[in-house]
Amino acid sequence: MNDNRLGTAVSPYLRLHADNPVDWREWGPAAFAEARERDVPVLVSIGYATCHWCHVMARESFADPEIAELLRRDFVAVKVDREERPDVDASTMAAAAAFTEQLGWPLTAFMTPDAHVFFAGTYSPPTPVGGHPSFRQVLAAVVDAWHDRRAEVDANATALAGAIRQGAVDAATPDGADGAGADPGLPSVDAVHGVVDTLLQAEDTVHGGFGGAPKFPSAPLLEFLADAGADGVAAAHPLLERSLRVIASSELTDADGGVFRYATQRDWGVPHYERMLYDNAGLLAMAPRDQARGIADFLRDTLRRPDGAFVAAQDSESTIDGLRVEGEWYRRPLADRVALAPPPLDDQVLTGWNGLAIRGLAIAGARHGDDEMIALARSAADALIAGHLRNGHVVVRASTPRGSSTAPPTIEDIGLFAEGLLELAVFTGEVAYAETARTLVDDGLSGTLAVDPVLAASGTATGEQPQTAMRSGTVALANAALTLAALTGVEDYRTAAASLIADRARTGVGRPLGHADALGVALALQRPSREVVVVTSVESPGAVGSAVAMRRAAVTERRPGTVTVLVTPEQARAWATAGFALLESRDALDPAAYVCHDRVCALPARDADELAAQLTSA
Repeated sequence: MNDNRLGTAVSPYLRLHADNPVDWREWGPAAFAEARERDVPVLVSIGYATCHWCHVMARESFADPEIAELLRRDFVAVKVDREERPDVDASTMAAAAAFTEQLGWPLTAFMTPDAHVFFAGTYSPPTPVGGHPSFRQVLAAVVDAWHDRRAEVDANATALAGAIRQGAVDAATPDGADGAGADPGLPSVDAVHGVVDTLLQAEDTVHGGFGGAPKFPSAPLLEFLADAGADGVAAAHPLLERSLRVIASSELTDADGGVFRYATQRDWGVPHYERMLYDNAGLLAMAPRDQARGIADFLRDTLRRPDGAFVAAQDSESTIDGLRVEGEWYRRPLADRVALAPPPLDDQVLTGWNGLAIRGLAIAGARHGDDEMIALARSAADALIAGHLRNGHVVVRASTPRGSSTAPPTIEDIGLFAEGLLELAVFTGEVAYAETARTLVDDGLSGTLAVDPVLAASGTATGEQPQTAMRSGTVALANAALTLAALTGVEDYRTAAASLIADRARTGVGRPLGHADALGVALALQRPSREVVVVTSVESPGAVGSAVAMRRAAVTERRPGTVTVLVTPEQARAWATAGFALLESRDALDPAAYVCHDRVCALPARDADELAAQLTSA
């Protein structure tokens, strides 16, 4: 009798498997208790709703009644959405690295009833191919080991869990940090600047980008180049511009402006056609005007819900002439797509990913004087505050039209949303966004985020792992704390920021892929704090006139260590009342711009030329 329990799941990925003959369970203590009672291993299958190879494996294996019967008899089968449960995915990935270098999704892991991984892999075909065993063969080998080599299985699983536990402890305690007030050991500015030379050597001088196939847009790496260029590294901006230009002109960018997850070929050809919110949002922060406008159009037209929030992704597959086909819809001209059903959306709204989109839209909107981008950022922020926060605290990580997930918020949700709200606050002058961000940063720094009970009991909670495609929540939290230090004058925020990213930044000097975002914050921490406050009665980034020219001069000057705030006189008073000391006594002159160091300000500039001169000399 089929006992698939995914029919009521909130996750769109889990619901895609609700019709499988497999007796799927959701991740949680109940599934592992069942395995313990039956004395069988747990199959944990991790993927996400727009994952092409997850769809393939579902059709080939999880829809097979015979495989379903094998799983029913010999395992407890658990399905996990890596977007809903990044904590489970990170822990399982850390363990899977012991068995394969080809990490990705679908991720297939076999665990003891204590949630310790003893074997893992990725996609398995229905029949053996090129030396890769079939999924049936993998299942048979696992069952054989479970029954005939149980002591070895348990010993290996325990050892691997211990290694993961130690790795998590090491990551949480940076070298040389023995306690409060210890020097976090940030890499030197010269060392961080030297990473640009490393990236120049890694550049694909024929096709652009870095490395061979597959080719990823790697937004955090590109944003580091923007930071390094703004910090005076001459080679960084040309490298950034070459990389952005090839992404925009290649098959990786669709005709509607949206960017695919990666290209399967070195020349940026044959995209892997799924389109993720995080890739597109990350590129917004440094893309030139036309490229940013195309991405914003894609977010608005495809991923935006009526309430203003953004869903997670668009699938690689679509149904054409009754057949499920990868990429075909995207290969059609835009005019021909109208008559076809578009690829489905992963309709999950994720707090952290929306924070990344809010940040990118706010930065791009301010830089390019684009009111609509700012409006899109506002509506997304308002939707998340209304639906995912309670009294300023994140209580929902993921939601869909079917309800809110019970998955606990992670550092990704706290950090990325706080950072996005602060960027929106400083460019709109709306202090309420900054107040909410301050609450979130305080939550993130308190160390009280919930840990999944299964991972806690097994000792395998890894915390956030390095990320190559998306800005880290830990890094975002550090950057938000650093911004708050400038706005409030509370130096504890700056100290906390250094502690959060020191280890990641030191690692990033030698291995920038996965740690590049920490390098930009490391530069900011080692530069004198500089604050720029522009007070004008004009609020719109897209308006015209002398006052707007001052605002434009300020937002164009983005470099590590600088925080820029655009406010009206009334808004300046509201910020000061809310405890943001930088804005105290900034409401007397209009227009006026203040260039400050550690909140000690020069005489106010009264026009754009005077401000530009102060910015150049400061």
